[in-house]
Amino acid sequence: MINLQNLMDEINSLNENVTLVAVSKNVSSTEVKALYAQGQRVFGENRVQELAKKCSELGEFTDIKWHMIGRLQNNKINQLLSLRPALWQSCDSFERASEVNKRLNFTLDTLLQINSANEDSKQGVSYENASEIYMRIKEQCKNINLKGVMSIGAHSDDEREVQKSFELSYKIFENLRAHGAQICSMGMSSDFRLAIKCGSNMIRLGSLLYI
Repeated sequence: MINLQNLMDEINSLNENVTLVAVSKNVSSTEVKALYAQGQRVFGENRVQELAKKCSELGEFTDIKWHMIGRLQNNKINQLLSLRPALWQSCDSFERASEVNKRLNFTLDTLLQINSANEDSKQGVSYENASEIYMRIKEQCKNINLKGVMSIGAHSDDEREVQKSFELSYKIFENLRAHGAQICSMGMSSDFRLAIKCGSNMIRLGSLLYI
């Protein structure tokens, strides 16, 4: 497992205001405990079932902040809301936001997922419609507290393409700051350095942490 302090030193040298979300997908609660022992408190899960399992197994660690970062299916909404995640990062449409909003009896901090690379394999709203949808959710879904945007870098070996996708997402984030956007979640294990240089203030690292 990685030395977390060394990694945080590197991250802080790029931008000292970046939040690290440790993605616990494909690892057990044992690895989560090991990172927790090094000071990590924010963790992310891709699947609701796995999030529920880890919440149960790690219930004693009440200061862990869990983020839902994967696609949310309508038949999993009630289960996710019962877990009260600290942040739902993967709101991928107005329709999904509306469906979640109807079932909420508390305010859920949320990010709008942008498919800035325009890839069929990725969820999220298009770059062109992102600002409009963000404002529509903000106005019509009163139980959803939009905190910013999330995106996944272009699936490409060409760093320029990845950078372009990050820059597009960051441009939307900048435009939405006037409407309360605070979080720009971009960057994973393979591209987090580039994402931070493009303006990300939240990164989602998985495989890199468990080497």
